[in-house]
Amino acid sequence: MTRRARQKRTPTAALRLGVLLGAAGLAAPLTIAMGGTAHAAPACTTKTGPYQKDVEKYLGRPVDGKQSPADCRAIQDFQTRHRISPNAGYAGPVTWGVIQQEITRRNPNAAGKCPVNKGRIACVDLSRQISWIQDGKSLKFGPVPVRTGRNGYETRTGAKKVYWRSVNHWSTLYNVRMPYAQFFDGGQAFHAISGSVYSPPGSHGCINMRTADAKKYWSMLANGDDVFVYGRKPGT
Repeated sequence: MTRRARQKRTPTAALRLGVLLGAAGLAAPLTIAMGGTAHAAPACTTKTGPYQKDVEKYLGRPVDGKQSPADCRAIQDFQTRHRISPNAGYAGPVTWGVIQQEITRRNPNAAGKCPVNKGRIACVDLSRQISWIQDGKSLKFGPVPVRTGRNGYETRTGAKKVYWRSVNHWSTLYNVRMPYAQFFDGGQAFHAISGSVYSPPGSHGCINMRTADAKKYWSMLANGDDVFVYGRKPGT
């Protein structure tokens, strides 16, 4: 499939793409120009994209949902800066996906779903497969990608508290190491894994993390600290 075809996906298909690649998108843009540099800007498109209003709002343009030459130039500039190809100023799903990644990096709790009245709290969004630590409305660490429970072993949602920590934990149930384990709901815990947090199908309910992220969580959380889990992992 060409990049141009990807840029013209339907909104429904784009939503599925965004959900499936949510956490992975924290590490890299959805698509970038090959060769490390952006292509020269082509002629501006006159077509209105499926995410026109959303992109206009993010870029500070008048929000009317109709493509204008000024809209196109603003979108094209954004696409060029982020090495999105084609960079013709079309407000399609790839451009909107990169914008969402920016929003997530800057404020993962933009939707206000994780409580801001608890002080320090570890938030877990199952839908986006990300986690972060905040204190009130202040982001303290993250967001970082995580791998949560697979179908049949879903990570349980709701308000929790860290109740037991074990830096070199060994799971007798699954016969595996669980470094920097911080338990917050029965046998479910934050902990590091040696493999990729992006590999399917998921954990047995724990929140798997990269080692550096799990170590940082260990240094920032303590027994009694709040954890809030919400959303639904795709495929569960």
